[in-house]
Amino acid sequence: MVRIDHFRGFAAYWEVPAGEATAINGAWKPGPGADFFNVVQAELGDNLPIIAEDLGEITPDVIALRNQFNLPGMKILQFAFASDAGDKFLPHNYARNFAVYPGTHDNDTTWGWYLHSATDRERDFFRRYFRTDGHDAAWTMIEAAFRSVAVMAVVTMQDVLNLGTDARMNLPGRADGNWTWRYVPEQITGHLVDRLLDAATLFGRDPDLYAGKDEESGGDPDRESAARQ
Repeated sequence: MVRIDHFRGFAAYWEVPAGEATAINGAWKPGPGADFFNVVQAELGDNLPIIAEDLGEITPDVIALRNQFNLPGMKILQFAFASDAGDKFLPHNYARNFAVYPGTHDNDTTWGWYLHSATDRERDFFRRYFRTDGHDAAWTMIEAAFRSVAVMAVVTMQDVLNLGTDARMNLPGRADGNWTWRYVPEQITGHLVDRLLDAATLFGRDPDLYAGKDEESGGDPDRESAARQ
């Protein structure tokens, strides 16, 4: 599975002359669009193993291109609590063909977000939405992602370990200190493995649960269980 950052560039991209000091004086230019993905499909088949990063200001042509090739878009739970119940990042508003993340490598860890990055209003909305006091915010988000209808749920190791801001992977725009965090095997305890397995099983994130089942049951009738392969 590959995630394409800035997927919108395949529909249109912002072209800036080489001599410009900033990106202000540019213009939108058409991207390769469907032609590119037609070639990829010819090589890889119809079901492309691609997640389309469709965050930010997304125009209808980007959505149309994503949908034309049935590519899952992205939902970020940390973005969900700045407005109201109609926010597109809240789980009850999802369509199925999305990949949901509590946060990505470009966000604070979820525990760090809850303690430091979120506003007071966001924290209050989070607590009311999930009926929690916030003490286990990272796992609240993990379980919300797993429980959602989104076809895929992606969580960071930092959130699985419930780590704070000091374990953040990347701060966009900062020139140093990024991509240095590592975990050590001793952090993966038996309790943690059991908790993750229980959540994956409870909310149907174990792919073997769906092997051979019909589509109405959320399954893939053509896929055999990995345990039988």
